[in-house]
Parts: sequence; structure tokens; C-alpha cells
Amino acid sequence: MEIIKYPQRSGWETLIQRPNLDVSSLFGIVQAILDEVRQEGDEAVKRYGEKFDKVKLTELLVTEEEISQAETFIPDELKQAINIARDNIAKFHASQQFRGERIETTPGVVCWQKAVAIEKVGLYIPGGSAPLFSTVLMLAVPALIAGCKEIILCAPPGRDGTIHPAILYAAQVAGVSRIYKIGGIQAVGAMAYGTQSVPKVYKILGRVINM
Repeated sequence: MEIIKYPQRSGWETLIQRPNLDVSSLFGIVQAILDEVRQEGDEAVKRYGEKFDKVKLTELLVTEEEISQAETFIPDELKQAINIARDNIAKFHASQQFRGERIETTPGVVCWQKAVAIEKVGLYIPGGSAPLFSTVLMLAVPALIAGCKEIILCAPPGRDGTIHPAILYAAQVAGVSRIYKIGGIQAVGAMAYGTQSVPKVYKILGRVINM
């Protein structure tokens, strides 16, 4: 980290410029991982989890017991804040629900618009040093209100093989169907293509943190 104290005004424009990174070399690496996940399923997911997250897992799905235990690991103040946030987000998005009116344009001819929810959606939630449980609420609650029948969540586990308890608690109160201990590229691939454990979804939403 470079610390700059009291820079001259003439240098401000240079200092605030965003770094220009060439990521073209990453495309091949990402594509190779996606191809392996598509072909090998869970085995590739676990292999890359061990490589990137430094944890060897036998099961990818978070159990009901783990979700129940997570509630005991976070303070009541945080649980209360998560519940309040969930209620506020739900209230806001419920007001946006589409309600199509039937209109008779001419006698015997009735027209209307219809909104159909996506059946399965996948959520990617960063973990590790940035467990964004707020993102769980902002993605899962609208999906539930929209009528998505299945909400799948993936988040990277820590080296102890568990997902941050605040993420698990937020997922539970937000109506997430299933939670998986998968991070990074392999998580997106698992949800996009489906594996032996992870169902294929029709849309993926999430947030990526650049550290």
C-alpha cells in the first residue's frame, strides 16, 4: 500500500485515476475451469474449492443442522438488524409487483399482460473477509416475492469448511431454498451448468468483491 500525504493539487487528477488492468489473460483460465465443471460436475467443484479456498470438502450442500447452529453464533442485535432489513426490503419490493389489468378493447376481445417468475435462480454471495449478508437479503427477498420456486445460493467456505453464520441466517430468513459451500468461478459454473449436487438455474445474480 502506498500512502500519499498532502499531494499537490496539480497531481490530484493522476492520483484518482482507476488502475487499468489487462484481464485478457484470465479468459482462458476461467474458460478452462468452467469446462471442467461442466464435464466433471462435483469433482471439479471440490478440486477447485481445495485449490482456491484451501478446504477439502466431502459434501457441498449446507445441512439443516449447520443452518440451525449458525443462528446461535451471531448476536441478537445482528439478528434483529437482519430481520428489520428483510422486512423493509420485502415491503419495498412488494409494492413493485406487477398487477396486470384485463382490458376489453372491443366487445368480446380481452387483453392483458402477464408476468411469469423465473423458476430457478442462483445467487453468488462473497464470503471470507467480506461476508455480504446484506447482498443475500437484497437478492433473495425480491426473488421470493417475484415467485421464484427455487432459490440457490453459493458462497465460499472458510478453511474450517463452514460459511459465515450471518450469511446462513440471512439466507434462512430470506427464503433461500438450498445453500452450497462453493466459491468463485466454480460456483458460477455449477449453477450455470448444474452438477450432481447443484441444480442448473436459469439466471445468476450476485456480487464480486475486488480486493
